[in-house]
Amino acid sequence: MRKVLKNRSLKKSISLKNGKHKLSAKKRKKIRHGIGVRKKTPISSLNNKSGRIGKKIKELEKKSNSLLTKGRSRGFITYDEILKEFPSIEEDIIFLEELYEKFNSANIDVLEGGGMLDDSVTDMVDKKNIYKRGSNIASHDSIQIYLRDIGRNPLINAKEERELAKRILDGDTEARNLLARANLRLVVSIAKRYVGRSPDLTILDLIQEGNLGLFKAVDKFDYTKGYKFSTYATWWIRQAITRALADQSRTIRIPVHMVETIAKYKQTFRRLSQDLGRDPLADEIAVEMDLSTDKIYQIEKINQDTISLERPVGDDGDEKSTLGDFIKDDKISSPDQDTSRRILADQIREIINDLSPKEKKILEMRNGLDDGIYHTLEEVGKEFGVTRERIRQIEAKALEKIQKHEKAQRLRNY
Repeated sequence: MRKVLKNRSLKKSISLKNGKHKLSAKKRKKIRHGIGVRKKTPISSLNNKSGRIGKKIKELEKKSNSLLTKGRSRGFITYDEILKEFPSIEEDIIFLEELYEKFNSANIDVLEGGGMLDDSVTDMVDKKNIYKRGSNIASHDSIQIYLRDIGRNPLINAKEERELAKRILDGDTEARNLLARANLRLVVSIAKRYVGRSPDLTILDLIQEGNLGLFKAVDKFDYTKGYKFSTYATWWIRQAITRALADQSRTIRIPVHMVETIAKYKQTFRRLSQDLGRDPLADEIAVEMDLSTDKIYQIEKINQDTISLERPVGDDGDEKSTLGDFIKDDKISSPDQDTSRRILADQIREIINDLSPKEKKILEMRNGLDDGIYHTLEEVGKEFGVTRERIRQIEAKALEKIQKHEKAQRLRNY
């Protein structure tokens, strides 16, 4: 058998030499110029390739260690944080499983993305000094401790949710607490959207207000309607937070519905500013928000910050000027107006003094010249014991005398 195969291969090689199995011109050209022929890989190329692989492995290990460090410090890591470091990790299932094993070995929980306070939000809070309240500065560790505590509460599925809801209807207090604790992450995810809305409410304050809304949702949840508890609770949490912002974020309270409208106005203003490269006009904002221009002006008027009139202006040592010193009070007349009014009053008094005592008293009561109170004809008539018609006649006669008075011409300048 071996001889037969050997003879066949020999015949084939001989036939190739004799041209019985001719190659095409294209193939002969490729062989002659070395095209399509597998070449040996140089040693230097192999070294470069292995170097790139080693560099990639080191980079993956560096990112993995960063996640492990972050997870150990607070006891959990989120899906969003994993995807931020490894955007295409779904394509490498083996590496993902290895990463999960590392987290499990380090007792680090992997939680849903968006349900926790990520670093971007924490950085934003730090930049805006949201932790300041009066002279006290809340520690960043207090937030991390709280997140670590609620991260230990296990999540529940839809079936467990329904079971807890049934027990709550039966008056089970423990079931109420379990359902609330399982959704504390939801409160954090909603509260972090409102960070920066008020300098007086820290992220912990917003979370606390949201927790109050969560317990309201637990008490009012009806599992028989078929929707998820998180969908129902979201509205109660948002309502509690927005009401707290409306009640505590401003010196002058703004209605809750206007707080939401102002927030939408600010978002629209920022978006149009980026698109147009300038501050948008009220008409442009009105078209974008589907509101009238007058409504936009009203929103802008309401969305003004309050400033203390005692706020110092400039730096003049101990004798500092305050903002109130530079603001005009429209209720107080200017010195020239006050002087003109006094001169007019004196001239009117001179003319009235020439009338009879009865006419003088009636004009004073009717025009409030004495006490600033305008009396009716009936009130003046009771004072003098005559009818209203008689008082009207006396008043008309007295005014006619004033018009004909020689000093009345001076009053025309006023």
